[in-house]
Amino acid sequence: MYTSRDYDQIELVDFALPFGGHLDPNNRWVKLAKLMPWQEIEQIYAASMSTQTGRQAYPARLAFGAIFVKQMENLTDESCVQHIMENPYIQYFLGFKEFQTEPPFDSSMMVHFRKRFPVEMVAKVNEYICTGVWPEKMRQVDRNDEGDGNDYASGSLGGNASNDSDSNAIQEEPQPENNGTLLMDATVAPADIKYPTDIDLLNQCREHLETAIDLLWKQVPHNSHKLPYSAKKARKSYLKVSKSKRWTRKLLQKVIREQLNYIRLARRRLNQLILQVPAQDVTFPSWLWDRLSVIPRIYEQQQTMFLSGTHVCEDRTVSLSQPHVRPINRDKRPNPTEFGQKLHLSVVNGYAFLEQTCWNNYNEGSDLENTVQDYRRKFGCYHKAVLADKIYQTRKNRKFCKEHGIRLSGPPLGRRKNTVTDAAAEKQIYRDACARNAVEGRNGNLKRCHGLDLIMCKLDECAKTEAALDILAMNAAYRLRLWLIRFLVRIRIFAVFQ
Repeated sequence: MYTSRDYDQIELVDFALPFGGHLDPNNRWVKLAKLMPWQEIEQIYAASMSTQTGRQAYPARLAFGAIFVKQMENLTDESCVQHIMENPYIQYFLGFKEFQTEPPFDSSMMVHFRKRFPVEMVAKVNEYICTGVWPEKMRQVDRNDEGDGNDYASGSLGGNASNDSDSNAIQEEPQPENNGTLLMDATVAPADIKYPTDIDLLNQCREHLETAIDLLWKQVPHNSHKLPYSAKKARKSYLKVSKSKRWTRKLLQKVIREQLNYIRLARRRLNQLILQVPAQDVTFPSWLWDRLSVIPRIYEQQQTMFLSGTHVCEDRTVSLSQPHVRPINRDKRPNPTEFGQKLHLSVVNGYAFLEQTCWNNYNEGSDLENTVQDYRRKFGCYHKAVLADKIYQTRKNRKFCKEHGIRLSGPPLGRRKNTVTDAAAEKQIYRDACARNAVEGRNGNLKRCHGLDLIMCKLDECAKTEAALDILAMNAAYRLRLWLIRFLVRIRIFAVFQ
C-alpha cells in the first residue's frame, strides 16, 4: 500500500540537528535536493503501487534517493545504508525532517527499490537533469523489451505511440535551423560473472542437478543408488581439466563429452524422482528453481556445439545465475569479448544520454536515425554535425544526414584526391576526431568513478537500472561543477568591479 506525500522542500533551518547548528546551503546534497524532480518521481512511483492493500511502502523520495546516493558515491548496498545513517546532508536529500541515527531500512530493500524504478523512468529523470524539461514522451530505452527501440513511451510508461506518427508530426512543423553537435558511441557494462568456459558451465549444471536430487531423495522410498554414476568420478573428471595448466583439445573434448553424459543421466534421474513425489511436496528454493529452468537450454547449446565441433552458438547462455547476460564481441584489447549489457550513449553539451540498452550484441550504427530524431524531440531542432566512429558511416546514414543538412564525421566515399578541398576535409576530420574524445571521456568517467565497469546487480531489470543511474549520477555531478564554475566567475567579476 502506498500513500502519496507532499514533497515541498523544507527549509535548511527547519532540519533538526541533535548537535545544534544548521546545514550549509552550499553543500552538494542540498543543491541536488533542489535539482531533482521529486513531484514527477512521486507520480510515476505511486502509479505502480496499490493504494488499498499491502504493507505501507517507503516514500518515493527515500527509495529513489537511496539508489541514487549509492551510484553517486559508488558504494555497496550495505555501505549506502551506513552513509545514510551517518550523513545529515544525505538525510536532508532523502526528505528527512530531522537527523536520525538508526538505519531507515534494511540494505536488502535496495534491490526492491531498483525494481520499482525501471530504466525508462531513470532515463526520464536524466533527461530532466540535462535539459531542465520533464519529457512527456520519449524513446523506449530498453531494446530487449521493445524490439529495435523505435517506439516512444508515454508519460506514464504505459502507452506507446509509434515513431512513424511522431516523425510525421515533426515533419509538419516548420524546419528550424540546425544547431549543436551530437556525439555518439557504444560501450559495454560488464556483469559480475565468472569468465565462462564450456567445462565450467557443464560442471555447474551437474552440481545443481545433484543438489535437487539430494533434496528429493529424502522424500521417496529407495533401494538403489541415488545417482546412476559416481559423483566423485564426475568431479574428478572436471578437475582434471580445470586444475591443469595445459591441456589438449582431445582431452577437453573427452571431458566435455563425459560431463554432457553426466547431465543427461542426472536429468533423467531427477525426472524419475519428481514423478514419485506429489507436486505440492516438491519444494525447491527459488534460486534452485531458477537454475533448473536454465539447465536444459545450456545443455542443448553445449550438445549442439560439441556435435558440430564449433564454439559459436546463437543467443548463447554464459551464466547459470544470470541467464540474460550475453557475450558482446568488441574486438578491443585486452578483452576482445565482454559479458554484460551494451549501452548506446550520446553526448550533447557535455551531458550524456542513454539511447539504448540491450543484452544482445546489436549494431549501434543502425540506431543513428532514431537518435537524431530523438535529439530534435529534446532540443527542437536538428544538430549541425554528428561525430561518430566508422561503424556509423554507412551509405544509409550518410543519405539520411544529407537530407536533413547534417554533417556526418569521417572521410567521404571514394578515392582520395590531392586537392585543396581534400586537404581542408582532412583537417575537418582531424578536428572531429579530437572533439569526439569527449564521449570516450564520458565512458571512462562512468567506469572509473561510478561503477559502470562492473555491474554487481544480478537481476535483469536491476542491472539496467543501475547502469542508467550511473549516467544520471555523472550528469548530476557535471551540473554541480558547472554551477561551481559560474559561482566562482561571478565572485571574480564582482571583485574586479569593487
